[in-house]
Amino acid sequence: MYDDDDLAEIRATRDEWEEETLDPFLEYGERKERFATISNLEVDRLYTPEDVSELDFDEDLGFPGEPPYTRGVYPTMYRGRTWTMRQFAGFGTAEETNERFHYLTDNGQTGLSTAFDMPTLMGLDSDDPMSDGEVGKEGVAVDTLRDMEILFDGIDLDEVSTSFTINPSAPVIYAMYVALADQQGVPREEIRGTLQNDMLKEFIAQKEWVVPPEPSLDIVTDTIEFAVAETPKFNPISISGYHIREAGSTAIQELAFTLADGLAYVEDCLDRGLDVDEFGPQLSFFFNCHNSMFEEIAKFRAARRMWTRFMTEWYGADDDATKRLKFHTQTAGQSLTAQQPINNVARVTVQALAAVLGGTQSLHTNSFDEALALPSEQAVRVALRTQQIIAEESGAADIVDPLGGSFAVEALTDEVEKKATAYIEEIREMGDGSMRDGVLTGIEQGYFHREIQEASYEYQERVEAGEETVVGVNAYEIDEDTRPEILHVDEETQERQLTRLAEVKNERDDDAVEEALDELRTTIRAGENTMDPIVDAVKVYATMGEIMQVFEEEHGAYQERIGLA
Repeated sequence: MYDDDDLAEIRATRDEWEEETLDPFLEYGERKERFATISNLEVDRLYTPEDVSELDFDEDLGFPGEPPYTRGVYPTMYRGRTWTMRQFAGFGTAEETNERFHYLTDNGQTGLSTAFDMPTLMGLDSDDPMSDGEVGKEGVAVDTLRDMEILFDGIDLDEVSTSFTINPSAPVIYAMYVALADQQGVPREEIRGTLQNDMLKEFIAQKEWVVPPEPSLDIVTDTIEFAVAETPKFNPISISGYHIREAGSTAIQELAFTLADGLAYVEDCLDRGLDVDEFGPQLSFFFNCHNSMFEEIAKFRAARRMWTRFMTEWYGADDDATKRLKFHTQTAGQSLTAQQPINNVARVTVQALAAVLGGTQSLHTNSFDEALALPSEQAVRVALRTQQIIAEESGAADIVDPLGGSFAVEALTDEVEKKATAYIEEIREMGDGSMRDGVLTGIEQGYFHREIQEASYEYQERVEAGEETVVGVNAYEIDEDTRPEILHVDEETQERQLTRLAEVKNERDDDAVEEALDELRTTIRAGENTMDPIVDAVKVYATMGEIMQVFEEEHGAYQERIGLA
């Protein structure tokens, strides 16, 4: 973007500035000997055109809505409409979460995002002995289609976009949503939403699974294949870096491992016989946004550019919709502190602003009390208002890619891309040229775990040494009790849920349930797509646990055997 003569002149001027203006001030010293991001990526004092001298405007930046999408996936971005504001909601029974859903939509939320309790996440019924004490505690309990009917009571599925944060048992929740649409008379092709359904990151970071990695991957591909044919406006997977970051990774590892997982899903779909431009537009992503604003913005911009390049060069994508990396963002849960929790409002604001400046398509802002409990209504309202203030008052939504062309942001975008690409190439080599095999090998050999573990340990060392400041934790501490009123889940929730589950089991046609489960078992053994049998099973009120037990019986359970030494 600059010719050699321009750069030489800038270099000479910078040398003069350093000698005459900067050096005298350095006698007073700077706040720290070294300045770095949360991920320990060192940042320079000043960036100039020299730092972006290799940048090609057309190839590396371009214009919003055109490849390589560095500057945004749509030409008008938030001038057309703001990002979807999703607040994570789910606790207790379906009735309680339905009430929270209505509260959020009444307060201006534009998309629903559903949290499930641990038994549901793990594919267990509420009456399973392993579920005791966990029913409804960290999300809503869903055992059968009856719960889903109550959860969305009064909510028209053709008028709302719904996100489901669930993984091992995601196909069952998806099937319930499809069955509910059928009940409401909403055409399947009209339902909108996103299923997290990212099993690879479960084995890498979050550690929720039912069956081993390879059959888990096959089941994910079943949902993608079904969605292409039946629910074209529904994203059957949200390839998630969020939990990789929450496990302690750096921003660069989050980006690299997330895209690696995404490419593994692409290859599995291609092996299934799907065309890349057939399923590519329905792939979505989910990223974390931490405190280092410019690093996070660079990460999002690099992610779009990298995905476009990989989809074009590696897989021959032609459709622009396949090349666009669309993503949801959630502010960093691991950054929230139990000490002085009101400080979390400021943290979340910075993170949300970075996500917007980075071009997110939807956003969840964490509530200030989430380090203590499920969020209270007041905390949820503050989190939602944070997004609305950014959208309506700050002006951040008025300019497309407002930091595009910033010497610092462009240089950081390049650096993040180069370091993340190096990781991806390493993973690809582990699979002898296959990203799918490379990711599976990395899981089996503990590669991802070691990389994340080392990064997490190094960060904690910096915090304990005072090199990283965490306000209210290792600096600016106070002795007062600053805990707010928090949400308490009724201890009778489990009994109410067990009563409903027993009623459903008593009222349903057991022969129809057994027939549906047998059909699912036959389909698994035949190596065919399992989604139709799952939909049929939930429609006769087979339970979450009964359906997932069939998968476990056919594929076997999985126990992590890798070592981290």
